[in-house]
Amino acid sequence: MSEQGILLPFYLVVDVSYSMAGRNIDAANEILPSVADALAKNPILADKIRFGLLDFSDDAQVVLPLSDMSGQDYLPKLVVRGGTDYGAAFRLLRSQLQQDIGQLRADGFKVHRPAVFFLSDGEPMDGWQNDFAALTTYDKETGQGFKWYPVLVPCGVADASKETMRQLVHPPGKSKLYTMTSGADAAAAIKAMAEILISSVLSSGQSAVDGNSGFVLPDKSQLPPTIDVDDDWLS
Repeated sequence: MSEQGILLPFYLVVDVSYSMAGRNIDAANEILPSVADALAKNPILADKIRFGLLDFSDDAQVVLPLSDMSGQDYLPKLVVRGGTDYGAAFRLLRSQLQQDIGQLRADGFKVHRPAVFFLSDGEPMDGWQNDFAALTTYDKETGQGFKWYPVLVPCGVADASKETMRQLVHPPGKSKLYTMTSGADAAAAIKAMAEILISSVLSSGQSAVDGNSGFVLPDKSQLPPTIDVDDDWLS
């Protein structure tokens, strides 16, 4: 099998529960075109990036399969429905990561650890913790657990609890929690989260081009004013 190069898979997972209706879902639907536009302007970086979109409510769906964004003529839209089941999102994400990374490796690519931006505006239904553990737990010595656990970056807006979202930061020390500042507009905060995502995609792509580890998050100094980062507790 010939070596095809190294790829960095990025996923955006979006809460589409009914509380996201209106300006919030409109703002979320601007993210995918913005990512595609940013990568189109940086073709050398785009060659290293694959991007996928999942949504969740009472269930979870693959909205855009992991893709080379430079080849996308049609970008799907998110539509609100149902409640907020984090467990459904984590179950689908684990399955999709297993499938996608397996296919990339079968196609001859090396794959950096996948990065997942997880955007939610509210509190989840109960019972998600076991699904989160199944997604994120891996013992390197024994090989037990999920080898392709992602770097998961939670992004909370509106009524998303910082205490709940903080539990989703993984791995500690590599990921961060982003939340909107007090009094900020949720739709504006979602647009700002998109800026963080795009900054990470481009910086991570450049890191991969340079032969480094791949995943990069922006510094605090680069954050939009509507966003707080919660990372001091990791030290």
